Amino acid sequence: MSDPPYTIYSYFRSSCSARLRIVLNLKGIEYDIKTVDLLKGDHLSSQHRARNPTATVPLLVHTGSNGGVFKIGQSVAAIEYLEETHPQSRHILPPTSNPEARAITRALAGIIACDLQPVTNMKVMKRVRALGASAEKWNNEIMTEVLGAYETVVKDWAGQYSVGDDITLADVCLLPAVWNAQRYGVDLDAFPTIMAISENLSKHPAVIKAHWRNQPDTPEEMRVE
Repeated sequence: MSDPPYTIYSYFRSSCSARLRIVLNLKGIEYDIKTVDLLKGDHLSSQHRARNPTATVPLLVHTGSNGGVFKIGQSVAAIEYLEETHPQSRHILPPTSNPEARAITRALAGIIACDLQPVTNMKVMKRVRALGASAEKWNNEIMTEVLGAYETVVKDWAGQYSVGDDITLADVCLLPAVWNAQRYGVDLDAFPTIMAISENLSKHPAVIKAHWRNQPDTPEEMRVE
């Protein structure tokens, strides 16, 4: 059996990696996982920087049938690349006939990908601690504020998921952020729409497979029994 054409460099608790894992699973795309231990600083190694100059995860690598290699290291861009290159697979954007729903999907995804994740990631937490502040409090406050914004916007669009009854880009950005919010003690009961969406998402096989507890680099004591 030949190797899958896709490889993802991933860390089990990286929310951006989880987004990409969910979409690969939703679309039924086979892939290999190469783990990058952020706690050990593997992402800062010269080998990983050569692969991905931003020294981050995830990194999606596609090896074509002609042997050519394409690499893309931003999760949302990688997801849209998969959307465009696998038009027959399950879509994670609403149809082009509904531009308003497509715009809202991207706006909701942006609330997480632009307003929340970049300012609560490990790199920022280290800098917050270096300044003598509590990184955990920092994350709790920002997550509470940004999820509140998501809740306000999503109320008018939600069905079973964030935009109607199909899983979209908004959902694959939202759910890993909810996992992180749970970790930092955010009062998620304040966001009933988000919690209902998250509960629905958590039952999907593609999401279960992508969950941080079920990754090859998840420590044994943190795995689902």
